[in-house]
Amino acid sequence: MVTVTIHGKTREVPQGITLEELAADYQQEYDCMIAAAAINGKIRELFKKVVKNCTVDFFTIKDDVGHKTYVRAATMLFLKSVYDLFGAEAAQGSRVEFSIGRGIYISTYEHVPAAAEQAEKLKSRMRQLAEDKVLFKKHTYHLEDAMELFRAKGMADKAKLFRYRMSSSVNIYEMEGYYDYYYGYMLPHAGYVKWFDVIPYENGFMLMLPSRENPVEAGEFTERRKLFQTMERASEWGRIAGIETVGDLNDQICSGSMSDLILVQEAEQERKIGEIAKEIVDRGNVKFVMIAGPSSSGKTSFSHRLSIQLRTLGKTPHPIALDNYFVDRELTPRDEKGDYNFECLGAIDVKLFNENMVRLLAGERVELPSFNFKIGKREYKGDYMQLGENDILVIEGIHGLNEKMSYALPEESKFKIYISALTTLNVDRHNRISTTDGRLLRRLVRDARTRGSSAQRTIQMWHSVRRGEEENIFPFQEGADAMFNSALIYELAVLKPFAEPLLFQIPKEAPEYYEAKRLLKFLDYFLSVPSESLPNNSLCREFVGGSCFNV
Repeated sequence: MVTVTIHGKTREVPQGITLEELAADYQQEYDCMIAAAAINGKIRELFKKVVKNCTVDFFTIKDDVGHKTYVRAATMLFLKSVYDLFGAEAAQGSRVEFSIGRGIYISTYEHVPAAAEQAEKLKSRMRQLAEDKVLFKKHTYHLEDAMELFRAKGMADKAKLFRYRMSSSVNIYEMEGYYDYYYGYMLPHAGYVKWFDVIPYENGFMLMLPSRENPVEAGEFTERRKLFQTMERASEWGRIAGIETVGDLNDQICSGSMSDLILVQEAEQERKIGEIAKEIVDRGNVKFVMIAGPSSSGKTSFSHRLSIQLRTLGKTPHPIALDNYFVDRELTPRDEKGDYNFECLGAIDVKLFNENMVRLLAGERVELPSFNFKIGKREYKGDYMQLGENDILVIEGIHGLNEKMSYALPEESKFKIYISALTTLNVDRHNRISTTDGRLLRRLVRDARTRGSSAQRTIQMWHSVRRGEEENIFPFQEGADAMFNSALIYELAVLKPFAEPLLFQIPKEAPEYYEAKRLLKFLDYFLSVPSESLPNNSLCREFVGGSCFNV
């Protein structure tokens, strides 16, 4: 017998009991399915055995650790079904691309036709594997043996990834003869994957999965055509550049030709910004450029670069931050925890903003407010503005795309831009990189540099930030006139040396430690790129420092 401590209470259990067996005794105390556990602060899969005295914590699919475990297992279950129904080449050729809402887009191209009939076959096979509770078996291979295994199975992307691994061994998962690699933890068997849907879409399928907020049903698919096309264009650029995976990027870094790649992608971004500026000017009557996007999208640097492009076309842009229209602190709405909710529309004096903008549009001279964040009050400092024929206001803020924010302005006077860091680089073909992870790493680095915030504090706030984005930004993104992808294919390699020391500072006993460890493991795949290689107007410099825009 060994002693385990759970929820602060100790009990004796048979030595060798699995965490899955132990979880069964406590499942009724949780409102959704337990998906993973931790032994003495180290995350473990539920098939792990308890062999000595320890403390055990459980994670459900409402927790970040548990939800990622569920998504990972469902993805492997889908690819195993492709393998069973359409063969090894189809599974190897499938690529887990990116998420659109609650769906994960998996391209299959010519290997599996994107049709309703094939989607039903895949769903049926996934359900059968779930009913049979087919195991996710974990095998540990010597690194060289793992590389040889995947070369033999035609998965050269994984062999290339492992080439840059520092560890001597690697864990590989197997489902009845289908082998794959995933960074992160897995469920014990397919029976845990209870909620999913498969929908044919474009050149593949949308794998619909539950969200953390609603963990017991697969989400409904909502068409986001503009977002999908923006992501597809970024993926195509990566294919043309020959950099689709982290292994490809590491090869490029080792080749000594990163300077060329950086200059080429920076030029590509500048070209796109120029195209957006030209579209604004060609409309002829645009006076308000509304820029919105989630946290750490690079909105400030983008607005500066867009303004420069507008100047080359004869316009005079003026920046306006919607943050200057915050209501006084005591009038700010509060959330369900009683904290100020600075991200809701009610935190902005929408009426005053519209009054000011309507007067400016009419040619009047208007004194604009500024917000003193230290005292939480609006102030007036003699900042007067009057719009001339060539003047354009470049307005940045999270509510820029929401019609309620600019309800009094004529539609033809507005041009709306959605910006986000839409990462399309993959770890390998079956391990996508979340766009959220890229933005979180950007914010970790920037907040430490500009605000003195710890990584622990940034991670602690991140779920609240993400919830605000889901409510106030993402529902309006398809209404944008243009979308701009601020992600740079090499930026995670640049962020790595800045982010790692910050993440290592998070103490083991902190709740944020698990996320820090996951991000550190993720960054371990990348070789570093020195920030000195970046131009001083790069969007990435908004986060690592050295920007010519003083951001």
